[in-house]
Amino acid sequence: MSATHGSRIVNRLRRIEGQVRGVAQMVEDDRYCIDILTQMQAIKAALGRAESEILKRHAACCVADAIASGDAEEQKEKFGELVDLFEKAKR
Repeated sequence: MSATHGSRIVNRLRRIEGQVRGVAQMVEDDRYCIDILTQMQAIKAALGRAESEILKRHAACCVADAIASGDAEEQKEKFGELVDLFEKAKR
């Protein structure tokens, strides 16, 4: 992953971290539940976008490198990692 791409993901995660702290403050301040839930939905959406970026990076770099290597065992390993990841997501 390029340093620029990595720093964009880190910046995105730091914004999410700030959103989570904001929601914690909203709970402490006993804010309206729907407002809190709305912010939580925004956090989940932001996490989903960050996850998608990392998954794209994995496919573009790690999986592509395994395919280019011609190493069947490495290809099988990378494919297995993706299958395991998607199986965990279904739970």
